[in-house]
Amino acid sequence: MAKKLPKRSEDYSKWYNELVVRAGLAENSGVRGMMVIKPYGFAIWEKMQAQLDKMFKETGHQNAYFPLLIPKSYFAKEAEHVEGFAKEAAVVTHYRLRTTADGKGIEVDPTAKLEEELIIRPTSETIIWDTYRRWIQSYRDLPLLINQWANVMRWEMRTRLFLRTAEFLWQEGHTAHETREEAVEEAERMINVYADFARNFMAMPVIKGYKTPTERFAGAEETYTIEALMQDGKALQSGTSHFLGQNFAKAFDVKYLSREGKLEYVWATSWGVSTRLMGALVMTHSDDNGLVLPPKLAPIQTVIIPIFKTTEQRQAIDRKAGEIVERLRNKGISVKYDNSDNYKPGWKFNEYELKGVPVRLAIGPRDLVNQTVEVARRDKLTKEIVSMDGIENYVENLLRDIQQNLFERAQQYRNEHITKVDSFEEFKDVLENKGGFILAHWDGTSETEEKIKELTKATIRCIPMDMDTSEEGKDLLTGKPSKQRVLFAKAY
Repeated sequence: MAKKLPKRSEDYSKWYNELVVRAGLAENSGVRGMMVIKPYGFAIWEKMQAQLDKMFKETGHQNAYFPLLIPKSYFAKEAEHVEGFAKEAAVVTHYRLRTTADGKGIEVDPTAKLEEELIIRPTSETIIWDTYRRWIQSYRDLPLLINQWANVMRWEMRTRLFLRTAEFLWQEGHTAHETREEAVEEAERMINVYADFARNFMAMPVIKGYKTPTERFAGAEETYTIEALMQDGKALQSGTSHFLGQNFAKAFDVKYLSREGKLEYVWATSWGVSTRLMGALVMTHSDDNGLVLPPKLAPIQTVIIPIFKTTEQRQAIDRKAGEIVERLRNKGISVKYDNSDNYKPGWKFNEYELKGVPVRLAIGPRDLVNQTVEVARRDKLTKEIVSMDGIENYVENLLRDIQQNLFERAQQYRNEHITKVDSFEEFKDVLENKGGFILAHWDGTSETEEKIKELTKATIRCIPMDMDTSEEGKDLLTGKPSKQRVLFAKAY
């Protein structure tokens, strides 16, 4: 029997790291700070990707692909942008290796130095806006709604699987518009798409809001965010959408001929989510026994495990299980029948529990006689005996119930961990002893924001969009006037 996972209550970080590895989601690679996403983990990401891609296309976006390497000079054109990513940039300086003089090793060929150094993309605004200059000529070319599924590199010093790695997978949308209003509408539309996905597919309640100027994306005029709360009381930024104004259009001279016959700069947005969502999924729902996956994103929604002693019993169960598999698949339910004989049923029960399979069916000889099946649900760790007649309808309804239950459970936890405070002492007490989101007054200055961060490690996660936080008050640190509360938390 495999050893148990660490308890979340005792060492949340160790629990998370071990669970990601033991459940077969990912592992560290031979390259510092970079991970290998294993088949089971990638299957979850594929389901996320497929649903998001569908939602993007339903809102009029098309997929394209842009180069991995970006000339350094492109970054220099947008000063604020390059400053935001300078410390994380990986730079390619040479294009060839050669054998060492002793013939025993390999070295960089010093004669193969690039004329211009290339940056491995930390994000693609610069290369994309250089391209858009050629694609956009007139208002008839707008809006231009493009998305890219890609990998990016940000040279992180302290890494953690999925949550923060030097290389990660993501999508990045980049759009161009005729007017400021259209671009703002697009940026808001996409943060709503992310919130919809998080709530209805990840079963993860999120709070939408604006980032403060200090926390905005480099080069953006406005950044919208969705913030989720993990089970250890820390926040996780789970998706962002940016109104970029005309900054990149001016930097790369992207103009269009307007309806009035004038040359105008276009208005821009960018937006993205990454494999960080995998970490969010794990930390929002999972428990001390392993993963707990929302049915809509589970690679295997139902597993069937036979219990038998003789070959005759196995063959009879195989036949009945085959019928149930077909009925479930006809309902669009992904199902695995595990009749392998290399492990006993008890081991399989534990393994699929660890992997977070939402529903487990067990069939033994007595079930064949009684025409029943044992049904276990992963979210509540409960079991019941159910008739085989109509089992496909039962499982279909059960999966729907599990999806809803996971959302409601996470929402209840989040709501119980949103605390209003009015003093700095109370603020520190909640941070240390309760955790979660804190609604507090802020005087609107970056100086106060930085001071609170310095003193407590808590940051302003957002100025909420879907919560009414407007009220007169005083900044919890400086006592200066404040017109609304903002959302603070310690965060990943």
